[in-house]
Amino acid sequence: MDKTVLILANDAKTLLLFRREVLEELLRYGCRVIVSLPSDPAIASLKELGCEIVETRVNRRGMNPFQDLGLILRYWRLIRSIRPSVVLTYTIKPNVYGGMAARWLRVPSMATITGLGTSIQNPGPLRLLTLFLYRRGLKGAKRVFCQNDSIEELLLREKITLKERIVRVPGSGVNLEKHRFQPYPEDDGTTRFVFIGRLMRDKGVEELAQAARQIKKEYPNTFFEVIGGYEEKYESLINALCREGTIHYAGYQNDVRPFLTPSHAIVLPSYHEGMANVLLEAAAAGRVILASAIPGCEESFDEGISGIGFRSRDAEDLTRALRQFIELPYSQKERMGLAGRKKMETNFDRRLVIDRYLQEILS
Repeated sequence: MDKTVLILANDAKTLLLFRREVLEELLRYGCRVIVSLPSDPAIASLKELGCEIVETRVNRRGMNPFQDLGLILRYWRLIRSIRPSVVLTYTIKPNVYGGMAARWLRVPSMATITGLGTSIQNPGPLRLLTLFLYRRGLKGAKRVFCQNDSIEELLLREKITLKERIVRVPGSGVNLEKHRFQPYPEDDGTTRFVFIGRLMRDKGVEELAQAARQIKKEYPNTFFEVIGGYEEKYESLINALCREGTIHYAGYQNDVRPFLTPSHAIVLPSYHEGMANVLLEAAAAGRVILASAIPGCEESFDEGISGIGFRSRDAEDLTRALRQFIELPYSQKERMGLAGRKKMETNFDRRLVIDRYLQEILS
């Protein structure tokens, strides 16, 4: 197939983690796949797949107008020189500035929006600026892939794109071969919870700390495993929770599967999500989901069947959900884990996502 696909992204590890299968399929169909992203050791793995790499500086944080103008210019030059059949963009700056450059050069583009982010969630000048940039960046997009109802509603409400251009996908999906079902842990008298994610305010780390402390008082035979890097402001809190014996902190892990296996449930008190991949992976392993009842989390479980929801930003309701799960009979917890795996097989198989992308890219 004589197609050149240019991918604009800002992180090689994330691209490999969630888009590897799409890249592999495009290459298998004979497409020339060129990936533009910042320098990173993980680029070597993209080259091994067969992708061509163009290293492009992208300041992932901050809104420096001079740096952003430089990024638009770099994307414009890149697209003009390659003249790809289609440009795929991921994350806000590639979506916005790559989308602008593609539109100016009349090259078809497709954007993926995995979440709204703090800049849109919180009212203020930054939200207005971000929405303005999205309107400019996605104005010419042939397709906009989005992952939940709230994202689609915002795209339409704020007139960022047209309804016929929106393509709904079940997040990034979950690789069911990699994330296999694991037998439920034996009932040894200890209930084990795991949290996986960056320890920051918007992931609900403060509510998690408050709830874990209360639960440990009421149920000494509980264990909270915490995985992920943390923002510097939370270092003292994490250290204190470890000293108290409230949590066990395992730091950042490249592979979370060994930590899901001994756990009975995953806990995610997030404030906002596109589609929480850690919940999909936990459910694929057969683990019960306890998560905020918000778009991006609530799609991953069925209330009382494969998970328990609670109000976001509410430590008391999180504590209630933890308590409710602990009090369930072991057999019911096991059934909930099985139901979660079945839901992943039916609705969230990554193959569904791959096929949807290929359908749009190769048509």
